[in-house]
Amino acid sequence: METINIHQAKTHLSRLIERVANGSSFIIAKAGKPIAKVVPLNAPDPAKTKRLGFMQGEIRVPDDFDRMGGEEIDALFSGRS
Repeated sequence: METINIHQAKTHLSRLIERVANGSSFIIAKAGKPIAKVVPLNAPDPAKTKRLGFMQGEIRVPDDFDRMGGEEIDALFSGRS
């Protein structure tokens, strides 16, 4: 995500708002420290977005997962039926 210093944000506010209206977002920084995040109003709520691991504990991966179908794959690559 692009970071813009506060002086640039004040100078180019109209252009930045137009970018946000088109779906872009950016961070405003003061003296290099982020102070605000500007996102479109229709942006998804970060608390409601799906994230990695959302099914933790609900799926079990077999111990031989990395070897499943190995013989069949070898046969296909070697030309055996």
